[in-house]
Amino acid sequence: MTSLKQKTSQTMKPATAAKKLGIYLDAAPSDFQEGVVSREELNALQAEPPQWLQDLRKNGPHPRPVVAAKLGISISGLARGGVTEALTTEQIEAIKAENPLWLQHERANQVDVRKEAVRIKEKHEKEAAAQAAQAAKEAKAAQAR
Repeated sequence: MTSLKQKTSQTMKPATAAKKLGIYLDAAPSDFQEGVVSREELNALQAEPPQWLQDLRKNGPHPRPVVAAKLGISISGLARGGVTEALTTEQIEAIKAENPLWLQHERANQVDVRKEAVRIKEKHEKEAAAQAAQAAKEAKAAQAR
């Protein structure tokens, strides 16, 4: 006999939901910070964000991953530059306008990291193609025997 179990909704902590929404948890409304968020609620927030979420995404304060992305650097680069807290869009724009030496250095570093990632990817693709060609050659030789 099979029992009918009521399907329970998957829930997450507010910190996880904030991370998925790309917002700084401490700036969210208290009812969001204090409760749990179901998968359905998260999907609804993503599909039709309420005004408070739109405002947070537009003006901030933004969490470090968003700040780093807006500045075009890594989160580690952000820390090396001395930025450890959430910033508003206005503060991010001020840093961009100022274009301090640490930001220039981190952006150049990020370019180098991306170039290296492309080089490694191409190297792996070339090695995989060579291995496939070798395997095909060995299979053809085995068939000829």
